[in-house]
Amino acid sequence: MVSLRCILAVKEELRSLGIKFVNVSLGEVEIFEKITKNQMEELRRNLKHIGLELLEDKRNILINKIKNEVVTLIHHSESILKVNFSDHLSEQLGYDYTYLSNLFSDVMGITIQQFIIFNKIEKAKELLLYNELNLTEISYKLDYSSVSHLSNQFKKVTGLTPSYFKQMKELRRAQQK
Repeated sequence: MVSLRCILAVKEELRSLGIKFVNVSLGEVEIFEKITKNQMEELRRNLKHIGLELLEDKRNILINKIKNEVVTLIHHSESILKVNFSDHLSEQLGYDYTYLSNLFSDVMGITIQQFIIFNKIEKAKELLLYNELNLTEISYKLDYSSVSHLSNQFKKVTGLTPSYFKQMKELRRAQQK
């Protein structure tokens, strides 16, 4: 689960199946009491139908927790990112970063750092579209060392410069009017 809509959808599915829960957060559900195999299968089917997956494998659960920590920090934090991701992930998840990094790479086929960069660029795209911050402010907010560092990563990920990306969006808006 990576959004508040996902949390709401999971809560609704749990309620519809009569499953009492204590808490539903990004990537995690705390159930009040043990559920039957039939309830578990129906929950799995219903979640799959809405594009979500029920994870029970401990490796996949840990991968999901890593993803959720990164997404929460980058997309849902209002403060400026001044965090050492490796220390943060180790502290939050209770595992050595080397273990987390190796596990993530083995399962996902990319490094945690690549996942972080991808999410930072997605956030940069979002901020460019809102048109409230300039590139210098965006690079500062996302904890890039410079505008050129952000621009280089942006171009590597999207194939476009941030300025060209913004121009394309403005051109499309003008054409739609």
